[in-house]
Amino acid sequence: MTFSDLGLRAELLRAVEAQGYTTPTPIQHQAIPAVLKGGDLLASAQTGTGKTAGFTLPMLQRLADGPRPAARQIRALVLTPTRELAAQVGESVADYGRHLTLKSHVIFGGVGQQPQVDAIRKGLDVLVATPGRLLDLQQQKHVDLSKVEILVLDEADRMLDMGFIHDIKKILRVLPEKRQNLLFSATFSNEIQALANKLLDDPAMIEVARRNTTAELVDQAIYRVDREKKRDLLAHLITRHDWQQVLVFTRTKHGANRLAEQLSKQDIPSMAIHGNKSQSARTKALAAFKTGDLQVLVATDIAARGLDIEELPHVVNFELPNVAEDYVHRIGRTGRAGSEGKAVSLVCVDEHGLLKGIERLIKRDLEKRIEPGFEPDPDAKPEPIENGRGKRGGGGGRNGQGQRRQGQASGQRRGGDEARAPRRQRGGRGGSRQA
Repeated sequence: MTFSDLGLRAELLRAVEAQGYTTPTPIQHQAIPAVLKGGDLLASAQTGTGKTAGFTLPMLQRLADGPRPAARQIRALVLTPTRELAAQVGESVADYGRHLTLKSHVIFGGVGQQPQVDAIRKGLDVLVATPGRLLDLQQQKHVDLSKVEILVLDEADRMLDMGFIHDIKKILRVLPEKRQNLLFSATFSNEIQALANKLLDDPAMIEVARRNTTAELVDQAIYRVDREKKRDLLAHLITRHDWQQVLVFTRTKHGANRLAEQLSKQDIPSMAIHGNKSQSARTKALAAFKTGDLQVLVATDIAARGLDIEELPHVVNFELPNVAEDYVHRIGRTGRAGSEGKAVSLVCVDEHGLLKGIERLIKRDLEKRIEPGFEPDPDAKPEPIENGRGKRGGGGGRNGQGQRRQGQASGQRRGGDEARAPRRQRGGRGGSRQA
């Protein structure tokens, strides 16, 4: 099976070939023909399976094949939960559509809105956006969504988890009733099923990976260690095994900053990315990490969502996530598209409950290791876990998940700085690209 067997236009095939791809992944093999038929789609696939191309390629083809309006208008809308994912999708739209005459743009919060407004005013075919900034501009009458033909909700599970459901509902109300809807999610949770039932009309359903499974090519291991020895153990493992390109997850922004500073002092080049970092700082750190100039990137869950790094060899959970599903998302950054990867978790006595919840979710026991010289104290007592919002919790309760769910049922946005910036903010850049 090749991309040419999927019925794609010659212009798109040229762009795919230029990206170095020859064989479609399972999600692309199934999603591309389904989208080309024009019906709704509900698709679940782990990160790193090629799902972005799975909707971008057929979306561009449908726009190119369809009747062109007299004036350029937004015909396709792609919603993503974070800035990084929006930028990644925007690059894919531009790269795959380089031989077409369609025009695209990406908008998100954290930068000034005026360049985005200017780009929209000139006319677009494809708009990639985070919900908060899109809603801001729409309410200010800068965005007309009345002609949207295709709506894509990417990483829909994360958008719900971050509290974007109310923004999404407001956006849906201003879209034309007749349109094609494509919903992509890493998992088919009950919340996703409920959203799909309201949004989709007799959708095709694709589930590439079993629900809440972890990538088969990821070597997963647990290192038991005392909490105060975690940093030294991490530095030891990186140095001893000469790990390069290590993505490290922490639970809090402050923890990410502190760990990056401490590793750098031990001659391990490290930088942190999280919602309090400026967009330029995040972009700079990610670029250095992708090129290999930066050995370690320390990130919070929201900042790392949507990171697309080819053949990332190592992911480290410096702290286990409070929500078991986030473990699946985290380690999905490695072992992508046929490449092998390693996922290491440093687990102290505080996190034993979280670990049990993760193992129940993925339906397997993870290998436990103890590194000589870093043996944990068998008499250590567990302490409450900071959940990332300045509160305590996580170790007990419902698989350690209860704390994070609080406040979100009412639509409280977790990490709202990912998508929405104050309207009075100015500066920044937002580049239009021919797609």
